[in-house]
Amino acid sequence: MAIATFPFIQNCESTGREGHTVVADMDGTLLRGRSSFPYFALVAFEVGGVLRLLLLLLASPLAGLLYYFVSEPAGIQVLIFATFAGMKVTDIESVARAVLPKFYSSDLHPESWRVFSACGKRCVLTANPRVMVEGFLKDFLGVDLVLGTEIGSYKGRATGLVNKPGVLVGKKKADALKKAFGDSQPEIGVGDRHTDFPFMELCKEGYIVPPKPDVKAVTNDKLPKPIIFHDGRLVQKPSPLMALLTILWIPIGFLLACLRIAAGALLPMPLVYYAFWALGVRVTVKGNPPPPAKKSIGQSGVLFICSHRTLLDPIFLSTALGRPIPAVTYSVSRLSEIISPIKTVRLKLTDQLVPVAMVNRMSMFHGTTARGWKGMDPFYFFMNPSPAYEVQFLSKLPLELTCSAGKSSHEVANYIQRVIAATLSYECTTFTRKDKYKALAGNDGTVVEKPRLKSNKVMGC
Repeated sequence: MAIATFPFIQNCESTGREGHTVVADMDGTLLRGRSSFPYFALVAFEVGGVLRLLLLLLASPLAGLLYYFVSEPAGIQVLIFATFAGMKVTDIESVARAVLPKFYSSDLHPESWRVFSACGKRCVLTANPRVMVEGFLKDFLGVDLVLGTEIGSYKGRATGLVNKPGVLVGKKKADALKKAFGDSQPEIGVGDRHTDFPFMELCKEGYIVPPKPDVKAVTNDKLPKPIIFHDGRLVQKPSPLMALLTILWIPIGFLLACLRIAAGALLPMPLVYYAFWALGVRVTVKGNPPPPAKKSIGQSGVLFICSHRTLLDPIFLSTALGRPIPAVTYSVSRLSEIISPIKTVRLKLTDQLVPVAMVNRMSMFHGTTARGWKGMDPFYFFMNPSPAYEVQFLSKLPLELTCSAGKSSHEVANYIQRVIAATLSYECTTFTRKDKYKALAGNDGTVVEKPRLKSNKVMGC
């Protein structure tokens, strides 16, 4: 059966489809990319680390050979085994919820989404493991039913094998559709290759998505629910080449990160700016910071309020000022306290408030996480080939906008948030820190401290 049997998706009318049901494939159909390797690689790295990513990369040539010379299910089974074998199913679900949506949403095919979003009922048939894709499809695309490959598990861990009926490809997709819909016939079926034809023939209308890798993806504002939170360590979607470069860079990057952290922790603060510059870390300072307080004449210090991009905000603020300043912290890891070149203190209220808009730029690794060990955050940031931080000092808050003028602490905090957001061209939301951690890690973000001989330190911004 040739592709010409079905018309292209561009010919599908999308108006008046509110009462219709659409059934679509995922890779190459809803998504522009036809390869699922990058998403398997994200799960491999986020759950299993660099060694698991290396295993997947080594297995991918075998998967490719089986895909083209044996069968599509055989190739996919190799990717599933190399990625999932031995992993906790809950960890896979966590990555699927907190990491994959950002990358999936940046690859949505505009023509497929035009038709898919126009229909009142939406179903996705995919060879991908359902546990990998269901969170994104249901939470962010409003999909009603996800039919995908079911991975095997034993005592909460994935076996790397798949349950019956196996990898959902070809006739197995058609069988799954029949089982789910019975005698009902969906109005639209959308696919991108001949193995999708069996389920498309069960629909009243069938459309093919032609391969066009250069087509622009759907923008985030067109989604029913925008992607706000993201918790992945990797900045770029890991193609096989990018995965190889990441694996080769990590040993070099870790040594470089140790050197950069040592420079920030051991050198006098006025020299840290120049040491960072020599080691490839760029710090850009904008605005005019207030001068140090003169305690001899009774001046009180100011409280710098940062946008809290990473745990390193206070370090780079000190670098920009050329002097160490104490940081108010909360739920910080013990390792972060040990390697910090500045001290942490309890917050004393003050009306001398200076907002600081901070932006960091990373090309390979994100320097923050909600699910993983926070102690590695500084290392991941400094493992980037050339990380950058921009520190912009804003105007000090007028006294009439502070607590001493009758404003509540929430009003002051929300005002400062709006000022920083406007400076950075961000849009404020009503989400709290607890909302973020609930969405990404399934907890409220509070670290339970173990008893120590000395008193615990309070964390803040």
